[in-house]
Amino acid sequence: MRSPTPIRSTARTLAGLVLTGILAAGAVVAGSPAAQAADNPYERGPAPTNASLEASRGPFATSSYSVSSLSVTGFGGGTIYYPTSTSEGTFGAVAISPGYTARWSSLSWLGPRIASHGFVVIGIETNSIFDQPDSRGRQLLAALDYLVDRSSVRTRIDGARLAVAGHSMGGGGSLEAASDRPSLQAAVPLAPWNLDKSWSELRVPTLIVGGEYDSIASVSSHSEPFYNSIPASAEKAYLELNGEDHFFPQTTNTPMAKQAVAWLKRFVDNDTRYEQFLCPGPSGLAIEEYRDTCPHA
Repeated sequence: MRSPTPIRSTARTLAGLVLTGILAAGAVVAGSPAAQAADNPYERGPAPTNASLEASRGPFATSSYSVSSLSVTGFGGGTIYYPTSTSEGTFGAVAISPGYTARWSSLSWLGPRIASHGFVVIGIETNSIFDQPDSRGRQLLAALDYLVDRSSVRTRIDGARLAVAGHSMGGGGSLEAASDRPSLQAAVPLAPWNLDKSWSELRVPTLIVGGEYDSIASVSSHSEPFYNSIPASAEKAYLELNGEDHFFPQTTNTPMAKQAVAWLKRFVDNDTRYEQFLCPGPSGLAIEEYRDTCPHA
């Protein structure tokens, strides 16, 4: 008969292996938040809520400074807004254009609002207040290039995570910019105006926001045809605001800002925590219609 010692030894070995497996599994579970965070190195800020997106400011303190037209090329200068924090790494960047005959001051509330959610924002002045959408598109791209290459906040920016937005002809310009530079991560045209109605070449995730009673860039001849022409594979959404006219972006508009920030966070930061605000999308008295190509995953 064999000695029982080897059996006890084997039992101890098996027990040790089981314990090691349990501890290893525990370590995986305990480490899972860090592992999840590592899955998205671009995630910035706390988990979003309806209240945080509807507030006038996001979780990041911001600062700003003016950029003279004499110090830049390709656009007319403007104002840069940026998070003051340097502890969370680099941020995505957004260039925004005003509309026909308008200056950045007409949209200036948007600068700090978007920046406070973890973006560097440049609100541009155009070379001429009469510039057409194709010119405004080129100027938006020139502003992004300036931000990344020459601005004093360039070290805060991830040059691979860029987006454009704009109002009216500036919104049409954001479509032009997205068409010309498919590496952009997002576009947000606001009451966009453009004579070109077909954007089948677009591959940039695009949120179009229109006003129900817009008589200058009516949704039936601008926003809706633009949305319909963009392929679903590009990721797209259409938000129509109830009772709003062409000038809704020129005063604080919470439904618009909430959706724009969620779109930018989802596609510039790849932050799926914001998916809940895009799919199934907003509803309520302020919303006339919402369409989307959910799911985005």
